[in-house]
Amino acid sequence: MNYQRLFEPKTLAVIGVSLDNDRHPANVVYHKNHLRYPVEVFAVNPKGGRLQGETVYSRVAEIPKAVDLAVIAVRAEFVPDILADCINSCVGGAAIISGGFAESGRRDLQDQLTAIAREADFPFIGPNCLGLYVPGCIDSFFLPSERFVRPEPGPVAVISQSGGILVDQMVKFAQEGVGLSVGVSIGNKALVGEIELLEEFGRDERTKVIAFYVEGFGKREGRAFVEAAARCPKPVIVLKAGKSALGERAVSSHTASLAGDYAVFSSVLVQHGVVEARSEFELLSFCESLSRYPRSITGKIAIITGSGGHGALAVDACAAQKLAVPTLSETEQKQLRERLSRSIRSIAALGNPIDLTGSALDEDFYQTAEFLSRSPDIDCLIVLLLPYLPGITSDLSARLSRLYLKEGKPLVAYVPRVEKYRMLIEGFELNGVPVSPSIEGAVLMAEAMRRCKPC
Repeated sequence: MNYQRLFEPKTLAVIGVSLDNDRHPANVVYHKNHLRYPVEVFAVNPKGGRLQGETVYSRVAEIPKAVDLAVIAVRAEFVPDILADCINSCVGGAAIISGGFAESGRRDLQDQLTAIAREADFPFIGPNCLGLYVPGCIDSFFLPSERFVRPEPGPVAVISQSGGILVDQMVKFAQEGVGLSVGVSIGNKALVGEIELLEEFGRDERTKVIAFYVEGFGKREGRAFVEAAARCPKPVIVLKAGKSALGERAVSSHTASLAGDYAVFSSVLVQHGVVEARSEFELLSFCESLSRYPRSITGKIAIITGSGGHGALAVDACAAQKLAVPTLSETEQKQLRERLSRSIRSIAALGNPIDLTGSALDEDFYQTAEFLSRSPDIDCLIVLLLPYLPGITSDLSARLSRLYLKEGKPLVAYVPRVEKYRMLIEGFELNGVPVSPSIEGAVLMAEAMRRCKPC
């Protein structure tokens, strides 16, 4: 199947708009794309008529231009005929927002859709979904624009069986500065599912990382997905729901998926080098890290801090993830101590974590990071940057991020995320260094690279 017109539409038909209820999901989709996106939008309702001065067509076949994408938001029993009309009108693909299919016991109706589309080689997303969001291009989510939080365009594709989880992740992406290439809510995934989209975005030049929220698979589909993910040239991250007996039941009622044996699925992911995120928090940290560092590390971490307490918490977090924090040798500690300011040489603790103390200057952090970046015994640096230390300036983060560009060793940072410290955060992000607002999140960014297969 050809997905280009589905994900890069120039024309859009919204089928199911109401002439008297502007809060109808189809109306929300129509208005936001008509007013805020470059796509040319056409409204469709069997009665025809006018909507805010624009023509409403009674069927897709009446639209005077070729339609790339149809968003279908009508009662389930009407969808097969509408899908057939789209196919006969040479529409490029569809997002079926409508529910009332396999998730509510109407497997027969869903199978009818699949058969019609498969015979015509016609791609559709859904049913029972939000559809797709491509920054600056298209938004089929029936969420009012004033309530929808949009992340910046970027390198991460997110595919989710749950529209709500996808929207939540997009909010978190926006908060943390993680860019999105595309978001796809696949719902019941009657035709186009994880494997098809994995292959599609594996070829997409804008996408560097592909993340999935998965509830379940069809028979024999789970292993095929993992094998496809292992072949993908880009990092693949998976967050799986249905880990418990109650979770399996919730998954079945939500999208009519088979949750399967979670322990088996998790172990197969590890065997194939596919990154499993065990929570939404991990998913966010992993996406940010691997979008900057699409590589694998063995997990030998150096921690640089100006606070012994922060260093201790970071060591505990590393231990929980089975990341190594190797102690620097006496020779290495001596060499590093000679690089430091005279005022902290006698008080800095350099075993690892490296506690430069609250009296450290910019140069102390820089010299320490440079020294450790050249150590063959360390493959990732975690810098816990406390903006309130009196000896550091707002230029430190930019200097450290340039050091990463010079030495090439992954560096992740912790900075409290408040507006007062925005310049420090931007200094890291300027040159692609990921920043977490928590110590645990910074450690997870390193853990993402350990779980990632070599790309």
